[in-house]
Amino acid sequence: MYIFNITTNISEEIEKEWIAWMNDTFIPAMLATKKFSKALMTQVEVEEEMGGITYSTQYFTDSKTTLDTFFKEDQSNILQKHTKFRGQYVDFNTTLKVIIEH
Repeated sequence: MYIFNITTNISEEIEKEWIAWMNDTFIPAMLATKKFSKALMTQVEVEEEMGGITYSTQYFTDSKTTLDTFFKEDQSNILQKHTKFRGQYVDFNTTLKVIIEH
C-alpha cells in the first residue's frame, strides 16, 4: 500500500472555508479518479513560525503503479481545475510506502 500525502499550511482567516472546500470539492475529485481507496485529513499539531494552521491529507492506494498512473493521468488535470485557494497556502507532497500494518 502507498499513501500520497499533501501537507498544507493555510491561514486562519480562510481555514473554515478551505476545510469545507476540501471536504466538498477537492477530496471527492481525488477519489473520483478511482486511484485511491480512501482519504484521511488530519491537523498537524505544530506551531508554525510563519503562522497558519497545518493539515495533512492522505490518499491511500494499492500500489506504486497506481500512484504513478495518477501522477501521469490525473494530477495535472485536478490541479488545473481546482484553483480556488491558489496562492493562499503553502504545501508539499510526499509519497509514503506502507511497510507494516496491524
